[in-house]
Amino acid sequence: MGIDVAKASVAIAVRPSGGPTGEQWSSETTEGALSVLAARLQALAPTRIVLEATGGYEAPVLAALLLVKLPVAVINPRQGRDFAKASGRLAKTDAVDAAVLAHYAEAFQPAVYPLPTEDAQALRAVVERRRQLVEMQTAEQQRLKQARVAVVQERIRTHLAWLKTELDDVARDLRRRVEVSPAWRAQEAQLTSVPGVRQTTACVLLAELPELGQLTRKQIAALVGVAPLNQDSGTSLHGHRRVWGGRAGVRATLYMATLAATRWNPVIAAFYQRLLAAGKPTNVALVACLHKLLTLLNALLQHQTHWVAA
Repeated sequence: MGIDVAKASVAIAVRPSGGPTGEQWSSETTEGALSVLAARLQALAPTRIVLEATGGYEAPVLAALLLVKLPVAVINPRQGRDFAKASGRLAKTDAVDAAVLAHYAEAFQPAVYPLPTEDAQALRAVVERRRQLVEMQTAEQQRLKQARVAVVQERIRTHLAWLKTELDDVARDLRRRVEVSPAWRAQEAQLTSVPGVRQTTACVLLAELPELGQLTRKQIAALVGVAPLNQDSGTSLHGHRRVWGGRAGVRATLYMATLAATRWNPVIAAFYQRLLAAGKPTNVALVACLHKLLTLLNALLQHQTHWVAA
């Protein structure tokens, strides 16, 4: 099955019933409509349901499907669009997009989204709220620099003070939520034992990368979007590598942790300096260090151990 998600509605396509294009219908995204949809899909016993990450609109749909334990996979929109182009579907409508996602599900059988507990869903929601607050804080700080009128400056400062208080409250809330789970407490201790990884980083990883410690280093790198991908078609880009896709929020958090690790973590710092000495651009060296840090964190959780400096 493929589900194309919009703000007020979703389009659903099923393969292979109903001919080459499969069965198709649409549904609203109200709580009641999604409950009915989940029951209908459950009765069809799908082997895989694919939907795209659409900036948050997919969250209630995903929650409704996971509530009845349906096998859902969430993919990057770029994957769906590239697959549509490769299969010759250049038109873009909700129905076409749903059919493309159903075809993608049939062809690739992508990994099923892990079933989160109620506590895990709440932790992820609070982590996302913290990210929103940080974005607002950054925007207001930029506006304060540009403001020229005293009354506007004062209003911005008042809002910044409120945002700081709210961020402090959210940090305490995250801490309380982690402390109620023995498993999370143990994993947080293992993650924060690594120099450069703070409690906030650990909370983001626990909430948004639950696969950490359960996959191989190559799989976890690809999931986050830091696996170097070949670009060897032709001669002009031969030997070049790029990273893209994956979970942008996790990658941004790990990037900030990597910046700290290049100063305070002896292993990452030495690796970073070797790359710079070899002539690697700063951004390339930082991404390589991020990859190394992620691999290290994945190994710590796999072996349920703490960081030990060599």
